[in-house]
Amino acid sequence: MNYVLPELTLPQMLREQARLQPARIAVRQKDFGIWNPITWDTYYRRARHFGLGLRALGLAPGGHVGVISENRLEWVLAQMGTGLVGAVTVGVYSTSPTPEVAYVLGHADVDIVVCEDQEQTDKVLAALDQLPRLKKIVVVEKKGLRNTADRHRDKVIVFAEVEALGVEYEATHRGLIDATLAAQQLDDIALMIYTSGSTGKPKGAIITYANIRAVTPGIAERLGLDAETTHLSYLPLCHVAEQMLTTFVPIYLGSQVNFGESIRTVQQDLREVAPSMFLGVPRIWEKLHAAINIKMQETGALRRRLFARALAACDPFAEKAASQRSVGERLTYAFYYWLILRALQNFIGLREAKVALTGAASIPPAIIRFFRTLGVPLVEVYGLTESTGMITGQHRERVRIGTVGEPILGVEHRVSDQGELLIRGGMVFAGYYKSPEATAESIIDGWLHTGDVVREEGGQLRIVDRLKDIMITAGGKNLTPSEIENTMKASPYIKECIVIAEARKYVAALIQIDYETVGKWAEARRLPFTHFRSLVDNPQVREMIAAAIEQGNAQLAQVSHIRKFHLLTKELDHDDGEVTATMKVRRSSIYRTYEAEIEMLYR
Repeated sequence: MNYVLPELTLPQMLREQARLQPARIAVRQKDFGIWNPITWDTYYRRARHFGLGLRALGLAPGGHVGVISENRLEWVLAQMGTGLVGAVTVGVYSTSPTPEVAYVLGHADVDIVVCEDQEQTDKVLAALDQLPRLKKIVVVEKKGLRNTADRHRDKVIVFAEVEALGVEYEATHRGLIDATLAAQQLDDIALMIYTSGSTGKPKGAIITYANIRAVTPGIAERLGLDAETTHLSYLPLCHVAEQMLTTFVPIYLGSQVNFGESIRTVQQDLREVAPSMFLGVPRIWEKLHAAINIKMQETGALRRRLFARALAACDPFAEKAASQRSVGERLTYAFYYWLILRALQNFIGLREAKVALTGAASIPPAIIRFFRTLGVPLVEVYGLTESTGMITGQHRERVRIGTVGEPILGVEHRVSDQGELLIRGGMVFAGYYKSPEATAESIIDGWLHTGDVVREEGGQLRIVDRLKDIMITAGGKNLTPSEIENTMKASPYIKECIVIAEARKYVAALIQIDYETVGKWAEARRLPFTHFRSLVDNPQVREMIAAAIEQGNAQLAQVSHIRKFHLLTKELDHDDGEVTATMKVRRSSIYRTYEAEIEMLYR
């Protein structure tokens, strides 16, 4: 396939798709159990009207529009409508508490914010005194909004009303969209994507249309995507990983995106959509892995034995694509596919996937091997907000588990003397909003400093760890905590592992159990528990986790063995500042919170 893209911005390309294939389905939205199709013509028309409605509300060219919502049609209508009138979209995580919402909307100088429902609207209203620039709050779901709308009549307006305003505005400003698009340049700002803020306040990464156009061909080529690709959009659209597969690639290639009813219905939606491409962050794959383990615990002894035999028989060719397998390997896989693996692929909704990917954080290699053994074509990719998404990825026919593959089209790379990966190319972002110092630290002589230490192995890159996270023990040994943590998290019973080793005599860890999986384990043994803490406090649970840690230690060098551990008595929480909106661990915050427990591990 030819991956040379037109010299068009994303809004220009949306108009072009509407012109070239107006009746083709671009998006499907599930409402009340029914999948409703939206054509390219409708997509462009509704985005255009929403954008014009924003202009009627006073949004100026270059203005900033925030969006706080789970993934749905209105998210992309707001984003593309904003782009069509020459303004900039700023996504905010729907899971963010009010202080985070206030910080991002205030720092980003947002003029108008789109909120999914009353819950999100209330967060903004609670922070109004910190948001002097905010003109309007646009609400998608009207349910329960009447009192709020009455009390804040000057601020709150419904999404559908904005579209209707746009229809009226278009009648007297017919050439506005075409004139705006005619003047739009690839160097114009498309998005501001706020980083997760694992080490401080989130920073607003400025993404231009040129960045988007530069990264898209490499993503499509490496993953084998085309106009027939189907995708289920469910990860947060304020994250670059979902943006690249919900807007960048589909709008340039003309492929189809599906929005389910809710983040809570993803597994059911997957079974119904059976997408040809699927993106899961590591936690999603770990949850699917745990779900399969639970299913196996609940089934009969015969099926458990068959499952174990299938894994053992198919593991030796897990790294091979289906086309690369020998006749014997194909027969072996076919036998177990019809016996048990097909049902498991249906159970997780990925039987039709031609490619599945994991990225955004490190993942235990054992998890990738597990799914590839099941027959799910899972590959690992790597990218950053600052690189506008994926910049390396495994070839589907050249998988080396534990690596993130090779750089994609258009990416230049080199490795610094400290082992840090540096990249250069059109996908490198334009800088951090209102932070020239941070920009200068990140981009030096045109090279983006990723902050990740890598090793090259047979032409493929292996991520060792974050440069700032590498630890030195009291004995002077360098340790990579992510390697230890991922080894432990390969156990379905361990959800989080936070290593402590800096300037310490030995490695210790804080462990968070996977409540659902450990709960099923306890139920099968008739161990009583009523809540998370009572489960953790059970001595048999501690013994089981200790055995899982010993199993993980056996795969690590002696110096990396976890000698002592503390079981957390609650789940790590975003609201408590322990994890980011993308569930990345905030090490420094956790070390402070659990200082007493950590010190006990070294007595």
